[in-house]
Amino acid sequence: MNTTTNLVLACIDGSSLTAAVCDYAVWIAQRVDAPLKLLHSIDHHHETAAISDLSGNIGLGSQESLLEELVSIEQQRSKLLLQQGKLILQAAKDRITQAGIADPITHQRHGSLVESLIELEADIRVLVIGLRGKVHENQPDRIGAKLESIIRSLHKPILVVNDTFKAPQRIMIAYDGSKAAEKAVDMVAASPLYKGLNCHLVYVSKDDTAIESLLEAAADKLTKAGGIDVITKRLPGKPDQALCEYQASHNIDLTVMGAFSHARIHDLLLGSFTAKMLLNTQKPLLLLR
Repeated sequence: MNTTTNLVLACIDGSSLTAAVCDYAVWIAQRVDAPLKLLHSIDHHHETAAISDLSGNIGLGSQESLLEELVSIEQQRSKLLLQQGKLILQAAKDRITQAGIADPITHQRHGSLVESLIELEADIRVLVIGLRGKVHENQPDRIGAKLESIIRSLHKPILVVNDTFKAPQRIMIAYDGSKAAEKAVDMVAASPLYKGLNCHLVYVSKDDTAIESLLEAAADKLTKAGGIDVITKRLPGKPDQALCEYQASHNIDLTVMGAFSHARIHDLLLGSFTAKMLLNTQKPLLLLR
């Protein structure tokens, strides 16, 4: 495909999850027949701010020469970051080409990753990104520094990758009757990505009989779509704990869920349902707004 719209966009930074991000992006692109684009972003904001802070503390006699030296060092560093980014992109492109996609698009941008993604949003079908980047890759109790802002800002599906690639055979829809949950059901029913997979439609509550008709309608929609084996399940307990336990015990390969409910739209913090799922699940999450 020659078009650059409706594409699978993979964000890479050379962290340990970069290979998995590439592999999941390939899996999606091949199953839905969409172009694949690799994005590497170089953010110079912190370095520029650091130079400004240092220059303000330099004495008048040496300020000009030392500032020039700092700028020169930063220019050299920028060149190295640019070269490093090109190597990261090339390695990712080679991996994707070997997986069967002949001509992935590569793109390097300077500036904020969030701003870059907002500019590219109209062309994105699915965004694939690691749970953690280079900064936090050795901190299992942390979510990537930019991930929260990305989830808040974009209105496209975001696949958050947290481990090595495994071709999904079983998916789970975290269903709660909300608009986001209905959107997840509609997406799974309509997309070729999920054909031939087992779909667990799971609802967590105490004794909510009102959800039965909604669950039945959602399951019926998935079944009528064809090519999807549907299993419906109601669970007791706290939603994040129950869903993570169910995922582990039933070997769920991918969970589809709303990014956050309307009640939490301004509260995507570490204690929220979304953040708990991101931190505690062992498999990728496909988040919908």
